[in-house]
Amino acid sequence: MPPVATLPLLLKQLRLTSMLRHWESLLQQGEQQGWNGAHYLTALCEQELAERYSRRIERYTRESQLPPGKTLASFDFTHMPTPQAGQFEALARTAEWTRQARNLILFGASGVGKTHLAAAIGYGLIEQSVRVHYGVTTALVQQLQLARQQLRLEEALAKLDKYRVLILEDIGYVKKSEQETQVLFELIAHRYETGSMIITSNRPFAEWDQIFPDQMMTVAAVDRLIHHATIMEIAGDSYRRKEALRQRADTTTTPTSATITTEATPTPSRSELSGTSEQAHPQPPANTP
Repeated sequence: MPPVATLPLLLKQLRLTSMLRHWESLLQQGEQQGWNGAHYLTALCEQELAERYSRRIERYTRESQLPPGKTLASFDFTHMPTPQAGQFEALARTAEWTRQARNLILFGASGVGKTHLAAAIGYGLIEQSVRVHYGVTTALVQQLQLARQQLRLEEALAKLDKYRVLILEDIGYVKKSEQETQVLFELIAHRYETGSMIITSNRPFAEWDQIFPDQMMTVAAVDRLIHHATIMEIAGDSYRRKEALRQRADTTTTPTSATITTEATPTPSRSELSGTSEQAHPQPPANTP
C-alpha cells in the first residue's frame, strides 16, 4: 500500500490542483462524518470539477469581450410579448442550437435592445461552457481585411473557429465596398453549417443590397444565413430615449434652488422591417419555443 505522504506529489503531477488544496480538509470531514472511501473520493472529484468549471467560465467570459452587465436579468421585458421573451430565455439556456450550427438574426430599430439581448444570450451560453466571441462587425471586418492583405485570411478565419458562437453587432453599418464586404461574405461562407452566428441589424434583408456590392452576393449571403436560422424582430421605443425622459422627469421633480432641464434624445427613425417577425424556415432550434 503506497504511503499517504506521497499523495500531494501525485496530485500535483496529475495537475489536480483543487484536490491538492482540499484533500486534507475533506479527509478530516469524512472521518468525522463516517464517509467510506468512495464517498471521500466522490467529494474530492466534485470539488475539482466545480473549481475547473468556475475557472473555465471566468476564462470564457474574459475572452468573449461581451459588454459587461448585459444579462437577461437586467433586460426590461415589459414591452415584449411573453412568448418572444420566453424564446430569448430558451436560446440563452439551451446550447443545442449552437451544436447544430444554427444562427440567430435580430432585427430592430436603434436602441430597442438588440445588443443587450445578443450579449445576454452569449452570457447564458458561456455558463454552459460554450465559447463565444462578441465584436462590432465593422471592426471585425477591418481585421479580416488586414489579414487578407497580409495573405493570412485563412489563418484568421481558422482562429475564429475556436468560438462556437460569433456575435456580429450592427452588420448594417459595414461600408459597401468590395474590400470590406468580400471578407464579410467569406466569413459568412466559412462558418456556414460549421459555427453559429448571432447577428444584429437595423436593416431588413430587403436593404442588404446596401451592404454587399452586388445582388448576387447579397442573395448568397442571406441564403447561407437563413438556411439554419431563427429570425426575430424586436419592436418598441428606444431605451436611450426612455432613459433620457426618465432623467428629465427626475430633474424636474427634484427640489433645487434653480430649475434644471435636460433635452430628451430625439427618437431615431425606424426602417420598415417587413417579413422579419417570423422564422425564415419552419424548423426552430432544438429545445427552443
